[in-house]
Amino acid sequence: MNTPPVAPETQRTDGSAVRIGALVPLTRPGWVQAGRHLLAGLELAVGEVNDAGGIAGRPLELLVRDTAADPRKATAAVDELARLGVAALAGEYHSVVARAVAGRADALGLPFLCSSAVLDALTEQPTEWVARLAPTQSHGWQIYADFLLGSGHHRIAVATQPSVYWASGTRVLREHLTPRGGTVIELDMSELTPAAVCDELVDHRATALLLLVGHPDPAVEIVRSVRRDQRLAELLIGAPAGQPEFATWATSLGDDCAAIPFLRYLPERLGPLGARVETALRERLTDAPSFVAYEGYDAVVVLADVLRSHDGDRARTAESWPRVAVEGTRGRIQFSRVPGVSVWQWASAPVQVVDRDPERTDHFRILHTG
Repeated sequence: MNTPPVAPETQRTDGSAVRIGALVPLTRPGWVQAGRHLLAGLELAVGEVNDAGGIAGRPLELLVRDTAADPRKATAAVDELARLGVAALAGEYHSVVARAVAGRADALGLPFLCSSAVLDALTEQPTEWVARLAPTQSHGWQIYADFLLGSGHHRIAVATQPSVYWASGTRVLREHLTPRGGTVIELDMSELTPAAVCDELVDHRATALLLLVGHPDPAVEIVRSVRRDQRLAELLIGAPAGQPEFATWATSLGDDCAAIPFLRYLPERLGPLGARVETALRERLTDAPSFVAYEGYDAVVVLADVLRSHDGDRARTAESWPRVAVEGTRGRIQFSRVPGVSVWQWASAPVQVVDRDPERTDHFRILHTG
């Protein structure tokens, strides 16, 4: 692997803490609740690593930077963290931000373990510096498309906004559904009001509407408009990107929050480690931990394992991705090269399609697994 030159001040020469840079959305327009869950998982794991002796006797330290879903802000944070001598980066929830982080980390020669973002093409070219825990968008959204077909839905509308992420998701759905008899109808929310969406759904005879839009706006108003329209009483509303995972979804929509299937990256049953971490995360968050919190925890578990072997050396850390084999909260984590994906990928991450139970909206029903 070609190692980019690193300025002398970025190299750690004393006995100080081993530092990991944590990139999380903590302010708007970032998805703040996702950032809070991600940070809770990261911090819990760091505390446990230090309770167990740290990294070869040195404490593990988390340097947290708020990305606010802004690629430019995130890139500036990567530069700052590199100067501060972090051994690696972890985190990020928003795919467009993670892509900016991955590109900059690759250019600087700084290992980046992306915990939550799913966009297939995190970097323009294959890189040795970046690995990812979350399933790729193409993998997860194909599973979601199979769920739609299995549920009898072939005329599927997508309410979408301009974004690389939403455009990629639409393409994945169309390429998977069309050869199997499905039709994808795009509704541009930069031109339509939530109320006008209802007329479009009726005109196109859609049986499902997928929310490829931001939360709370315009997702919440779209759901309310569709639920109030008696012409659409049988229409399925879906949200493959996972908006209903978080409590703010239920708070915003009340009873309307239920029966909206989304993708979640958890196994059907957590093992002993996952169950223990779930209890600890509940105490930190005061509500049920999302899959994003487990992704944060697992990111630190992986990095701590690698850093113990290489004492924070960046190049040797990046070279270790294909040799990782650690138990995470959601299964055994190993990285491999996946066709069409430019980074090291955990290819066996669990994927579910779930929704909130109409009878108990704080509980989830597993509808399909991949």
